[in-house]
Amino acid sequence: MSKPKLNRILLKISGESFKGDRESGIDPKSIQYMANEIKTVVDLGIEIGVVVGGGNIWRGAEAEKEGMDRATADYAGMLATIINAVALQDSLERKYSIDTRTQSAITVQQIAEPYIRRKSIRHLEKKRVVVFAAGTGNPHMTTDTAASLRAIEIEAELLLMAKYGVDGVYSEDPRINKNAKKFNNISYQDALTKKLKIMDSTALALCMDNDLPLVVFDMFKKGNLKGILTGNKNGTLLSNNNIF
Repeated sequence: MSKPKLNRILLKISGESFKGDRESGIDPKSIQYMANEIKTVVDLGIEIGVVVGGGNIWRGAEAEKEGMDRATADYAGMLATIINAVALQDSLERKYSIDTRTQSAITVQQIAEPYIRRKSIRHLEKKRVVVFAAGTGNPHMTTDTAASLRAIEIEAELLLMAKYGVDGVYSEDPRINKNAKKFNNISYQDALTKKLKIMDSTALALCMDNDLPLVVFDMFKKGNLKGILTGNKNGTLLSNNNIF
């Protein structure tokens, strides 16, 4: 097996991943599966931070369409990410004995630490998994943007965007058009020009401006996460020069 070349990574897990095959809510089997995949990274000696979404519980954009104030809707979404974060922390610690810390961008001291960059880096250096919740703590900002921002702040060498049932970036939605073309490598500039639906443009621009490589992959194909970190090519690589 190839030795991992990376020291620290940031994994973004969507809210969709937490619900598994359910229509909404949390599927304990999905959480345990994701915790096990994260354990494979810990076992490699790689430091890992995790940003979680909350779309399985609450979607601010949809609430806004129903007449709710957008900022209020987004704050409710932040609370949803905290629920997912503590559920993942529980699985990592209780089932796999992995020392884990949840840090929140909004204050919920009974549940999670406040996000402090230097403290999160110190946790990572001590080989603890750090789960980042509540996005950036600001309305109108997605958890994708939070993932890009946290990856840059903690000086991660790679951002991994975990998808549920999608194994990379395509020219169109492969679930709608079976002839959609999959990209193995694509530059950030091309992704923005083609308006590919990978993550929001703010998140992509942050990665591009800070020269942070990104891999979009299907986390629910067992071994994919570890495979990427040990030299197997799966998913789609986005970078400024198509080389990583």
